[in-house]
Amino acid sequence: MQYNKDTYKEIISKSMLSAQLDQLIQEYTDFPKKGILFRDALPILQNVELFSDLIESMSTSRLCKEAEAIISIDARGFIFGSAIALKLSKPMIVARKPGKLPGKLLKKSYQLEYGSNELCIQESAIEKFKTFVIVDDLLATGGTVKCVSEILSKAKKNITGLCVVIELTELNGQSKLSFPVKAEISY
Repeated sequence: MQYNKDTYKEIISKSMLSAQLDQLIQEYTDFPKKGILFRDALPILQNVELFSDLIESMSTSRLCKEAEAIISIDARGFIFGSAIALKLSKPMIVARKPGKLPGKLLKKSYQLEYGSNELCIQESAIEKFKTFVIVDDLLATGGTVKCVSEILSKAKKNITGLCVVIELTELNGQSKLSFPVKAEISY
């Protein structure tokens, strides 16, 4: 397969970004429960240039460009989603855990790899928009993202895809989703 000069530059740039991310992402064994290997993306925020490059890369995804609004998942997704929303001049909606949002809420329970939880979205926040991209820090088993997608689908909204910093491919979360996933780095 032959690549033009711009495509080649993009491939090299993505590869370099992934390598830089890999150097900063930290691993914690047995967190938050025994048997879990936790990958922490927060150290990326301490490197302003890398964080900027990461947001630039995530923002250039067609998944983000084709969406009318960004929907970010509590709580680490807010960091990346708000930066992408600002960069693209798009509104950001939040999917939060129970007891954090006022007003009429759309709610759904879901299973985590280490327990269960519930997410809520303010009904009025999504009324004006038809298409959303979901943003989070990490895709693991897919339960959290699937929960958000089911809330949006029930409200007759469309999802362009999911943009994440990290995907844990061995947990096969993508298989639970019916839309494209763009991960900046995969393990």
